[in-house]
Formats: sequence, structure tokens, C-alpha cells
Amino acid sequence: MSEHPNDLQYTKEHEWVRVEGDGTATIGITHFAQDQLGDVVYLVLPKVGSSIAKDSKMGEVESVKSISDLFVPLSGEVLEINKDAIDHPERINEDPHGTGWMIKVKFSDEAEVQLLLSADDYDKTLAS
Repeated sequence: MSEHPNDLQYTKEHEWVRVEGDGTATIGITHFAQDQLGDVVYLVLPKVGSSIAKDSKMGEVESVKSISDLFVPLSGEVLEINKDAIDHPERINEDPHGTGWMIKVKFSDEAEVQLLLSADDYDKTLAS
């Protein structure tokens, strides 16, 4: 049984994406990623209104074990950042696919959405 919800899409860099019908998407890190990181203590996210490009660095997450870069799964404009997760980084460990979301974007290239992985495909990348 996967710990990764089927209604989300994923990247090989362990980000999840919830694509909405209005051309926006919510992005966070996967359960696997937070588990590998351990207790998250600090989060750096891009500024609202900034443009982000697919595969570029969008911030970083710091845990008791390490600092990891966060990568952009979809190019676009940052509409919102999760200030609650910045103030309470433990949300990322407690609920990575829910209250631990990181940013919301207005994505600019529909073709990039097609490159995202299904939950099954993401689980296969973890198994290999």
C-alpha cells in the first residue's frame, strides 16, 4: 500500500503536485522525502509573485539531519506560500500531503504537467 495519494502527481526529486482545474497547482514534498529528512526545523520558500522555472531550485528544507534543496516541478508564478509551515515546520513531517504543503503556483506550461509521475510510477522509482 502506497503512502502517496493517488490524486497527486510526483517528481523523481520527491515533490508532489496537486493540479487544479483552474491552471493552478499546490506543491509539497512527499511522505518519503520527509521520512528521509527526519524532523524538519526550517523552511525557505520563494517570494509570492516570483517566477519559477521547472527544475530550478525553489527553496530548501532543513532538518536535524541535513539541508535539502527543493526543486520546481512546474514553471509558473508563485501565488501563495505556506506561512504556517514556515512558522511550524513540523507540519511537513506530520502531514506532508496536507497541511505541510509548500507553495501554490499558476503554472505556465500544460505540457510540463504531462511529465509528472502517477503515484504508482513514483512508487516504482522508489523501489528501484
